[in-house]
Amino acid sequence: MSEIRLSKIMADRGLCSRREADKLIQQGLVRVNDSIVSKLGTKIDPTAIITLAPKAILAREKLVTVIVNKPPGYVSTQPEKGYRDIRALIVPTHQHIPSNQIKREPVKPESLHTAGRLDIDSSGLLVLTQDGVIVRQLIHPTHPVSKEYIVTVKGTITKSNVEMLRGGLVLDGKELRRAEVSQTKVDQLRIVLRQGRNRQIRRMCDLVDLEVKSLIRVRIGQIHLGDLPRGNWRFMGSDESF
Repeated sequence: MSEIRLSKIMADRGLCSRREADKLIQQGLVRVNDSIVSKLGTKIDPTAIITLAPKAILAREKLVTVIVNKPPGYVSTQPEKGYRDIRALIVPTHQHIPSNQIKREPVKPESLHTAGRLDIDSSGLLVLTQDGVIVRQLIHPTHPVSKEYIVTVKGTITKSNVEMLRGGLVLDGKELRRAEVSQTKVDQLRIVLRQGRNRQIRRMCDLVDLEVKSLIRVRIGQIHLGDLPRGNWRFMGSDESF
């Protein structure tokens, strides 16, 4: 069995991101079997036992993830001049504290990275995090976490276009993964995806002659938007996971 870079194996096992792995290796905080490894680029047997030093484990436990109810008009990734950055909402005045959570220290918005985007016209559940493992879990194609949307459309919803939305549509020359699609109101659909192509739902609806009027993401994996007010954010609890 050929050897693989230690940092890649650490990321694949969900111990940390590859960037974090490189930092931990350089600091001498990673042990492979019985030996500390501190040289970047080290390759190891993919079946080896990898352990993190207590200092590294503690640092990872301090990483922050927040849940935001994104309003339309905010950009979730790399905002251009004149557009509002979603991180501008991560301030104490917009914090929502659930009854089962204690108040925590403020988080620096600039330290957070978006784990899966929502386009400027869409709203709902958005995840911002300091944890590269969560980013990988939510956006990497090998981790198909389900995402649920409520979509209001203009046009006639029929059994035929619902079935087309469920499977068989092609975007950019590639067939889309099968989706869960159901009609919830005369002008509304519930759509669950396990992939995240650019503006996917809007483009899917265009292909079946439906125009998206509003799009709200209400769930990612096991995390629900719940009663989080629009424009507010909250810390992800230690008992929560995707």
